[in-house]
Amino acid sequence: MHKVDHQLQKKELRRSLLKKRQSMTVAEWRLHSDRICTQLLTSDKFKEAKTILAYFSFRQEPDMSPLFTDTPTQGSQDAQPTKIWGFPRCVDNSLCWHIWTPNDAVKTGTYGITEPLPSAPTITPLEVDLILVPSVACDYQGYRLGYGGGYYDRALSSPECAKKPTIGIVFEFAYVQELPIEPWDKKLLGVCTETGLRQNS
Repeated sequence: MHKVDHQLQKKELRRSLLKKRQSMTVAEWRLHSDRICTQLLTSDKFKEAKTILAYFSFRQEPDMSPLFTDTPTQGSQDAQPTKIWGFPRCVDNSLCWHIWTPNDAVKTGTYGITEPLPSAPTITPLEVDLILVPSVACDYQGYRLGYGGGYYDRALSSPECAKKPTIGIVFEFAYVQELPIEPWDKKLLGVCTETGLRQNS
């Protein structure tokens, strides 16, 4: 009964938050996405990371593209070292990570999500310094609500990724006090919204 309740809670919460996210105007979405990017750019975790796993925005997820398409060079002190960016491709029930640069081609994957080409160079988890995790919601304890497919749950629970720093990316309205969790849910290191980056203990 407990598990059924949790699944129902998650389903209702997911539907409600996705509806709210997709009701944002393009101007609001762009503004709040840019603020999230600014929060990340000023964080030590981001500055120190060389190889970062990210995602292509889908259904009005916060858009991280300014991070990997713009090179902040205003003032040599603030210039960011070159980053290596990895993006996921769904292969069966797993995520395969590929290096991608703004000059590389992309394709539309199984779920309508933009993906790198299968021929793009792959990234092994050992090389990764930071993972930016798309989420429907995150809570104050660092747990995330995903889309129900379990792709990120499986990826983040793998031995190779289990100790990698992870930051959930959500708009502030999707940062909630508490989510229904399951025994296999894994805490994120931090959660970033347009108002700040909070690290979890």
